[in-house]
Amino acid sequence: MTTARTWAVAMTGVDGHLVEVEADLSNQTPEFRIIGLPDKSLGEAVQRVHNACKNSGLELPRRRFTVNLSPASLPKQGSGFDLAIALSALAAGGMVPRRAIAHTVLVGELGLDGRLRPVTGVLPAVFAAARAGFDEVVVPHANADEAALVPGIRVQAAASLAEVAASFGADVEVPHLEPVPSPVRAVSARPDLDLADVVGQDDVVDALVAAAAGGHHLLLSGPPGAGKTMLARRLPGILPELTAEHALEVASIRSLSGEPVAALDRTPPLEAPHHSTSVTALVGGGSRVARPGAIVRAHRGVLFLDEAAEFSRVALDSLRQPLESGSIDIQRTGFIARFPARFQLVLAMNPCPCGNYGVRGAECVCPSLAIRRYATRLSGPLRDRIDIELQVARVSAAQATSAGTSQVDSRTAALRVAEARERAAARLSGTPWRVNSEVPGPWLRQTARRVSVDARRTLDRALERGALTLRGYDRVLRLAWTMADLGGVDAPGADEVGRALYLKKGRGA
Repeated sequence: MTTARTWAVAMTGVDGHLVEVEADLSNQTPEFRIIGLPDKSLGEAVQRVHNACKNSGLELPRRRFTVNLSPASLPKQGSGFDLAIALSALAAGGMVPRRAIAHTVLVGELGLDGRLRPVTGVLPAVFAAARAGFDEVVVPHANADEAALVPGIRVQAAASLAEVAASFGADVEVPHLEPVPSPVRAVSARPDLDLADVVGQDDVVDALVAAAAGGHHLLLSGPPGAGKTMLARRLPGILPELTAEHALEVASIRSLSGEPVAALDRTPPLEAPHHSTSVTALVGGGSRVARPGAIVRAHRGVLFLDEAAEFSRVALDSLRQPLESGSIDIQRTGFIARFPARFQLVLAMNPCPCGNYGVRGAECVCPSLAIRRYATRLSGPLRDRIDIELQVARVSAAQATSAGTSQVDSRTAALRVAEARERAAARLSGTPWRVNSEVPGPWLRQTARRVSVDARRTLDRALERGALTLRGYDRVLRLAWTMADLGGVDAPGADEVGRALYLKKGRGA
């Protein structure tokens, strides 16, 4: 028998698919072909494998090798298949026992000198292997820490092809080679931001706590210097730590994005793309390989769009579907890549292009048409998906020079948020939801959890007058439950509904 089999992983979005790599050796004109829908970079593995084997003392027979990647209908890309292709070819040629590699997953790129180079997406690849029931995976030395984060699977880290072949029984001398290190990437340390630094914005701080407690989306509008960015960047600091499962999701996305992953970070991520960001960079995509965008990297965390009105309208409207579904589907020829995108959206914008419209003591030089056009950069359907809209005023001189700061610091706010989320989780036990922002409207309107008629009278009037859409009505109900959780009451009353309606509309209705 001249056929040998092993396993690799093909990534589609954050989902890993096990691929059987089978190599066949035949007595025909010498050739090395890879079939099974490989992309260009995977097709170039032929030369990398040839040179790596030769320079490792494992020269392949001069016969025809055919390597099939099954299932053939699944698109495959990247250099992470190199190691599996090399080992299956060596096993077909009799240099490695076939049985030794038959139940092992191999991930890694080969250098021409035979060294193993790190690849992106190792964490979700190893997770897919463990979920499929494999007990062992081989990865490059530089990816060892990342692969070890997945429990229940034995990780073998290697520096070279010869080392891997020898571990499976090949008769080859293992040269002493320095492992290829991970690419050095600058990872900026997150500054220690505390709500105690905020001056004179107690109402906005309370709204920020409500947004964190219920996972609600937030729009801050006000003139430059009012503190919108300062407030928004302090939101992750009051969110609960990620669970082990959610931290693994976030780490997998970081791995796919090419960021170093050495440990599970329990801090919710914060993504703040520049307003010149393209639609592809914001939601994800690519010509041949689907890559995660900013909304995916913000999964389980916060997506902060500063100067939101300066983003292109197409980019902003591309957020509407992910805000509802919590995921983004990127369609390409032959496959659909689905990425998780359950994030909290925080928008900050000025009232007009010059920023002085409606500001006491300041002169706005913008034409009325420009002010109207600027305000409509956020479309109605996008605004309808925002739970909290707040006007942020500039701090007065008396507030700025007073000795006091915010009445709430981040530690106190985080405790309030955690307690409110515990109440919500207890109430939602037995359902697939854990925070109020995830609860569908029909469940709130048509079950035993329905708010009393007296409490929602003002809200019903707003819906009848057209001041709210039904989607906005449901969002106010979710926010009212969050206000009840923060207040420690069993159900929203008129005060909680009124406060939620004010936060949604920025005024009474």
